[in-house]
Amino acid sequence: MILASKSDIEAHTKAGWWGTETIDARFRANAAANPGRTAVADPPNRVDIDGREPRRLTYRELGAEADRIATAFLDAGLKKDDVVAVQLPNVVELVAVYLGAWRAGLIVTPAPVQWRAHELGDVLAFVGAKAVVTARNIRGHDHAAMFESLKPKLPGLSKLFVIGETAWPEADSARLDALPAADANDAATICWTSGTEARPKGVPRSHNHWMIAGLACADAAQLQPGDTVLNPFPLVNMAAIGGCFMPWLLTGGTLVQHHPFDLPVFLKQLVGEKITYTVAPPAVLSLLLKEEKLMASLDLSAVRSIGSGSAPLSPWMVKTWQEQYGLPIVNIFGSNEGTCLISGAGDVPDPEERAQFFPRFGVKGFDWPAKIAGSIETKLIDLQSGEEITEPGKPGELLIKGATVFAGYYRAGDGGGPAEAIDKDGFFHTGDVFEIAGDGNRYYRFVERAKDIIIRGGMNISPGEIDGLLAGMPKLREAAVVGYADGVMGERICAVAVPAEGESVTLEDVRAHLMKSDIAAYKLPERLELAEALPRNPLGKVLRRQLREMIGG
Repeated sequence: MILASKSDIEAHTKAGWWGTETIDARFRANAAANPGRTAVADPPNRVDIDGREPRRLTYRELGAEADRIATAFLDAGLKKDDVVAVQLPNVVELVAVYLGAWRAGLIVTPAPVQWRAHELGDVLAFVGAKAVVTARNIRGHDHAAMFESLKPKLPGLSKLFVIGETAWPEADSARLDALPAADANDAATICWTSGTEARPKGVPRSHNHWMIAGLACADAAQLQPGDTVLNPFPLVNMAAIGGCFMPWLLTGGTLVQHHPFDLPVFLKQLVGEKITYTVAPPAVLSLLLKEEKLMASLDLSAVRSIGSGSAPLSPWMVKTWQEQYGLPIVNIFGSNEGTCLISGAGDVPDPEERAQFFPRFGVKGFDWPAKIAGSIETKLIDLQSGEEITEPGKPGELLIKGATVFAGYYRAGDGGGPAEAIDKDGFFHTGDVFEIAGDGNRYYRFVERAKDIIIRGGMNISPGEIDGLLAGMPKLREAAVVGYADGVMGERICAVAVPAEGESVTLEDVRAHLMKSDIAAYKLPERLELAEALPRNPLGKVLRRQLREMIGG
């Protein structure tokens, strides 16, 4: 399935941003070069995650397991461009399943392990998933039984593979080698990004899209061949696939898995595995700096840099890590769609500036050391007039186009997201507000999210989805949810509710109503505020900024 236009393929290939190598081909080249090197390692606490003992696989072993999985996919009748859904924690099998799917020419649609029947049934039907790979038990929940219960609602779903129960066949190498050559512009994944709409939007990305995303992160982190990368984020979207998996693939080193985020385990891996590069939430990096005795006990000599993002970084935090511990923090602002602003030490040496600013990649008159700087074009437009902004200090929506940017939402205009997200000039309208800033107007500074996504513990939550479920609660006249700041999770969810006449409502009532829909637990509100009415604009849309003011967040 090639979704990029012929003109984009020709332009990006001619410029050298896109090539002919697929993810599968790059992995097999790595395996041939270093078959005995450790390719991937489990979290040490895997028993607590899915009841299985931790594993470590060399490139030879990982390649063999991926080939067995690919053969199982073919035996199940899956064909090129069929969609296989994967819901697994960050374990070695997750990497093997991805590689096996791409070996067989399939498209992977990954799902967070927190998703339940409510989320899964909708998106699997929407993409027409033909198979699912999951585990029997993930932190106490029977995922295999959940998918079995969904099969009657998904007539296209023909096969359920369960890690630890499904016996993978012997690899049929001759059959795999005889498959038609994959194209690097074929869709490799359909990831999911929450917006203000109830349904997450499917974001197809090709092998070439992922290759250049990996190049951007590996370059900013100054990774070298054979480095060891610690991945603490769910391997389901840009943060982990583009930020950890692809840099690992491009450098042919070792990928150490971590899940869910557990600070003592994370630090144990950071030191014990001699990690070169990892990513961590801003709150965690700030917290560590305040634990001086703990920091003094950690041997971080192998660490070269740390990536962070998803929320504005503290200049104090970035400066302290660099000046006291010699570790530059890479400031990352990215999205599944291909927004790619990365502030690394090579482009922004001053740590306090790096915490606040991103290079204006793709703007004429500015040159940057970053390898991907010329692969994209960016600009800001006025939120009302749509005119381009060229002066500093004026907020505007960020627009981006180029080799990192997807070709459009899956089934855009057919329930899959707005077709106009990419305009007639090829620019993706990010919905994120920035302003021009810094010395010589060389930088962008993030202002706010134009869309009201709630980001709780690295997971994107659509407020529109929860609003829709609350609309059916008999005790409520109306309700809406909004995020409020939290030092640990980044944001938590507050429900602002207007009770129906004569009714009294508690937070427990709201949570119980939502749980009837079998939604993921991380979407449940943790705070309730009652109001006489919700603030709305003349068109009836809830004004979430005013909601945040109402709750003091």
